[in-house]
Amino acid sequence: MVQQVTSGIKISVQTTFEGTFYKNYKVHFAFGYKITIENQSKGAVQLNSRHWRIYDALNHVEIIEGEGVIGKKPVLKPGESHTYTSGCLLSSPFGAMHGHYNMVNFTNTNKFKVYIPSFKLSAPFALN
Repeated sequence: MVQQVTSGIKISVQTTFEGTFYKNYKVHFAFGYKITIENQSKGAVQLNSRHWRIYDALNHVEIIEGEGVIGKKPVLKPGESHTYTSGCLLSSPFGAMHGHYNMVNFTNTNKFKVYIPSFKLSAPFALN
């Protein structure tokens, strides 16, 4: 598990390898990740959007941007957390992801970024 705190918001990430499959005559490696967003600050915050950079071992970079997470824009009061799971496909058995959430603090209406720490994606069969 990797963790990082930005502006009182703690991000924790756990990853899993989901398997391989063929699509359009090409092998794909499926990875899952579980993210917990914990509000350790003194004000209520809302996650509005996300930005991801996904890397595979073949130097391919995919950038993903979108509203909320899994169709939600969670509001977190101090001490609350939100956990969700998602996934990605890679063209290689190794890769990494990192990014940030765009959030707003309801106490002072300030917008800020919460950084998602870089985490590795690796298929267990490919490890030495």
